Amino acid sequence: MRRIFPLLLPAIALMSATLASTVQASGLTMADRLQAAAPDADPVVLQLAANALTCATAHGMTPSPRLAVIDYSRASSTPRLWVFDIREEGRLLYRELVAHGKNTGDNMARHFSNDEGSLQTSIGLFRTMDTYTGGNGYSMRMDGLEPGFNDQALKRYIVMHGAPYVNEDTVRKLGRLGRSWGCPAVRSGVARQIIDTLKGGQFVFSYYPDKKWLSRSRFLNCTPSVAQLSRRQAERIN
Repeated sequence: MRRIFPLLLPAIALMSATLASTVQASGLTMADRLQAAAPDADPVVLQLAANALTCATAHGMTPSPRLAVIDYSRASSTPRLWVFDIREEGRLLYRELVAHGKNTGDNMARHFSNDEGSLQTSIGLFRTMDTYTGGNGYSMRMDGLEPGFNDQALKRYIVMHGAPYVNEDTVRKLGRLGRSWGCPAVRSGVARQIIDTLKGGQFVFSYYPDKKWLSRSRFLNCTPSVAQLSRRQAERIN
């Protein structure tokens, strides 16, 4: 059975059920459906993720049935990865902790890079690829779709994998998760399930309020209406 990170789960389940019934009755947008499924996620981040999928389709990419959203503006000590089935009314499959790179920050992510050897996380839209078993166990390759922001992901071996430093015990001891070399590492106990859910051409949207990325990403600025939200968010950043 698929697991959602247990923190506040009963309250989230109640809110999700209530909002989901509203979604079905009113025919809302993809962003609305995502928000109904994950009411604790930032609605702006979910709207940007929905916009990125709209732009990906506009650029000729094949739609995918599942989407992962990572909000790196949140502390690593809190759940900030949501995995959705975006078919029909939308459904939350996982809500989990996820680590960032060693040189990206401590509990809060601050620095991002596309450079090999930086040990920093990359932001932007990714498409998942195949799986393999390596030094970090069962892992999934990710193709970065945004030149200058994440297109070196394959060369940098930025993959999704499980890690023993991603768990509540580490948070209690350190006040944060352990850190990767730039990979979105998840709890070992759910890594295989999440990877099998996302492998083979699904989308992963990794967010951080980076002004340059918000202004230049082709997946956040493909039409005037889509670009409007990105521009508003960029203007709020000092």
